[in-house]
Amino acid sequence: MKLSEFKNALTQVDELTFVQPNGMLVPVHFHVTEIGNINRHFIDCGGTMRDENVVNFQLWVADDVDHRFAPEKLLKVIAMSEEKLGITDAEIEVEYQTETISKYDLIFEDGFFKLQNKFTDCLAKDNCGIPEAKPKVKLADMQNQSCCSPDSGCC
Repeated sequence: MKLSEFKNALTQVDELTFVQPNGMLVPVHFHVTEIGNINRHFIDCGGTMRDENVVNFQLWVADDVDHRFAPEKLLKVIAMSEEKLGITDAEIEVEYQTETISKYDLIFEDGFFKLQNKFTDCLAKDNCGIPEAKPKVKLADMQNQSCCSPDSGCC
């Protein structure tokens, strides 16, 4: 979710509710402790230079159970971040403490902000000799085929 989409979604809710990938809610007394601009400049394993820019939100849960972070307040903090840090309309990455600090993508669905698991990947599969995944075919689906041609996926 891009920052502009997030800001638009904030205008559609009365309270902030974040849902973890396992379906559990982030406790309602969380704080957004940081909003930042993170730029990664790196070389992938195939030697290609890459840049990645994300807007980072850090969610933190304290013992302050009476605390509530309102959508209007978050919009003000975002505006300040855009002005003072030059944050652009990039994808949002959310940090949240579970067993360790975890990073999540974000979607807005049914009035909830849902944390989505992120996964590592090789960005240079063609340069690393990693073969493309072969399509999985069920043998039961093959029963109606009278012969196997090279482009059928059965060989």
